Amino acid sequence: MAVIALCSASGSPGVTTTALGIALLWPRPVLLVEADATGGSGILAGYFRGIKSYDRGLVELALSADDVADLLPRIAQPIGSSTAAFIPGPRAHTQAPALTGLWGPLMTALQDLEATGQDVIVDCGRLGLVGWPEPVLAESDLSLILCRTHLPAIAATRSWAEAVQRGHPAWANPGVMLVGEGQPYSAREVSNVLGLPVHAVVTDDPESAAVLHRGVRIPDRFDRRPLVRSLQAAISAIHAAVNARRNGLGAEVLSDVQ
Repeated sequence: MAVIALCSASGSPGVTTTALGIALLWPRPVLLVEADATGGSGILAGYFRGIKSYDRGLVELALSADDVADLLPRIAQPIGSSTAAFIPGPRAHTQAPALTGLWGPLMTALQDLEATGQDVIVDCGRLGLVGWPEPVLAESDLSLILCRTHLPAIAATRSWAEAVQRGHPAWANPGVMLVGEGQPYSAREVSNVLGLPVHAVVTDDPESAAVLHRGVRIPDRFDRRPLVRSLQAAISAIHAAVNARRNGLGAEVLSDVQ
């Protein structure tokens, strides 16, 4: 594995919630990077309910004269007792433009983490905002647009999907992750409209999502909740998609969700 980027075209399909859930369930050490140009850490304010204060993050990384690779382990913060750590993004959208020069060196450092046995999940937030991490999406092993299955979400995603297929912006391995399949369209129908493979489907499970999004109390038998099971399946699908690309099988190899 290596670097997996998640993003959205519009609205709030749950990029941060999904990225955090995947990181917490990831089978080996993983670094979650909040690169959303909107500003404000969804993890600190949501999952940690504001109890964990901002210390250092991408802004400090951008302003430091030290090597990015050397600073990463010092800036990364553990997420509870899991094998996941995270780096908070900009505290406000006004800071995002200052990160433009960071994305290239950061991406190189993130790719090098694979040799240490660590993978990376990047929450890229909404596409096209000022200061958005375009180089991360361009060079990730898999770049997934999260999309709900109703018409407004599909319509917004379609313009970006068409642009990616034309190569502007250029992504090495683009795909889609659906949230709430069948509300009302299926994975196959969405894939046909967008022209991109649907690699995974995440269940629309608001009660479970609130644990990750707002830090509410973990319900009983949480590991059996629909959201958790779908995230585990998504992790397997992500591994399969990355391995298919690395084995030269091509982007046309779709997951079983279709």
